[in-house]
Amino acid sequence: MKIDVLTLFPEMFQGVFSSSIMKKATDKEKVSFRAVNFRDYADGKHKVVDDYPYGGGAGMVLKPQPLFDAVEVLKKEAETAPRIILMCPQGERYTQKKAEELAGEEHLIFLCGHYEGYDERVRIHLVTDEISIGDYVLTGGELGAMVVADSVVRLLPGVLGNDDSAVQDSFSSGLLEHPHYTRPANFRGMKVPDILTSGNHRHIDEWRREQSLKRTWERRPDLFDHHPLTEKEKQLIDSWQAKKTT
Repeated sequence: MKIDVLTLFPEMFQGVFSSSIMKKATDKEKVSFRAVNFRDYADGKHKVVDDYPYGGGAGMVLKPQPLFDAVEVLKKEAETAPRIILMCPQGERYTQKKAEELAGEEHLIFLCGHYEGYDERVRIHLVTDEISIGDYVLTGGELGAMVVADSVVRLLPGVLGNDDSAVQDSFSSGLLEHPHYTRPANFRGMKVPDILTSGNHRHIDEWRREQSLKRTWERRPDLFDHHPLTEKEKQLIDSWQAKKTT
């Protein structure tokens, strides 16, 4: 996979792209990263990338020309048509499902804006996706692009030490992930559940599934809107609800 980021602050990505899983993915040649300053593509002597909004109003708006020109150059270099992602608080709320979708692409281009926003022609005629990582506003799109890139890269085959790790993540199954424990089995009187040291993997799998269901019911019941429950799962939730109300 190839990931290009168009930003006015490429230095922000140096640590992210050269650390942890991102670095491992690069070393394994699973992904290549590039942060491009789109100011370099701005017309004129002073390389101005923003201007006042037509009709008045607060703030400055990013001009279309630098972004269009930068994307056109990157597309000419591309072997396949890239997904062009606008990081924007008005965009589609980001989910694990979207991460899995993007992980199937060969080339992603992120547009990271600042100031009041983008010229609307960027939104209408240039990008393929608009993504928001949450219902809040950041100073720019860079942090959001880092979040999306990290969540996508870790899904690429061979990036994690165990490919099953990504499959078992919270949200991948539609539910939150079950609790985890490691050694020692007894830490300051806090013991690991007996089932996990039993060696019975079928029972362990059942326990984990039940704990995943319970954690989702307790913390994110809204996820059930998109996760059809079996009769057994419904009965478990009914029993927990009954205990809660008594």
